[in-house]
Amino acid sequence: MLRMKDVSKVYRTEVIETHALRELSLEVREGEFVAVTGPSGSGKTTFLNIAGLLEELTSGTYTLDGVDVSSLDDRARSRLRNEKIGFVFQSFNLIPDLDLFANVDVPLRYRGLSRTDRHRRIASALERVGLGSRMKHFPAELSGGQQQRAAIARAIAGGPKLLLADEPTGNLDSAMAREVMQLLEELNAQGTVVVIVTHDPEIAARAQRNIHVVAGIAADLERGPALVRAPAGAADHHQPTA
Repeated sequence: MLRMKDVSKVYRTEVIETHALRELSLEVREGEFVAVTGPSGSGKTTFLNIAGLLEELTSGTYTLDGVDVSSLDDRARSRLRNEKIGFVFQSFNLIPDLDLFANVDVPLRYRGLSRTDRHRRIASALERVGLGSRMKHFPAELSGGQQQRAAIARAIAGGPKLLLADEPTGNLDSAMAREVMQLLEELNAQGTVVVIVTHDPEIAARAQRNIHVVAGIAADLERGPALVRAPAGAADHHQPTA
């Protein structure tokens, strides 16, 4: 589903060069639920942004569902992102002046779908996350867990094959966090590939596989740190905040 080979990301200014990812190589297969862990500044968020086609890589190759994304222009990348990928963020990112129905509708409007098709998808997604009766409620009228479930509904309404979640339980108490994780596990069981970035070891333990990122380099914890080796001189550069 997702394959990165020797992916590097370098941010350059006139006075400094920051290596966010260093020859990172990994695969996420169809049907997997993967947790990406690592300390702050390790490159986790940069990895997620590149995986989600929000940023371009500096070097290496990235194949998403059989498509080499490195050769795509901005329009093609946006189309692929809208069709293949759903995003869930720690801060929910719901629009406060729109009810849940309209919030879920926002990304679908860019797909060129008919009104009837959009409404069907929205109703189905909200029902799927247990908010079918709340579609006319506004974000401020919901609990944190409900808002995150609404954000998940927005992410899955387009039928993505890959769901990327950046600390989706970070703003939730333990009970709500378990609720959201159960929903993500159910979505994964139904065929959606889930990749979640988290600092929480309990959340990471619920994934099928853990990938640990340190200094922009990934190691598969099930296969051992030798899976990906640091290039020579890797410790000689500044690191970004992830």
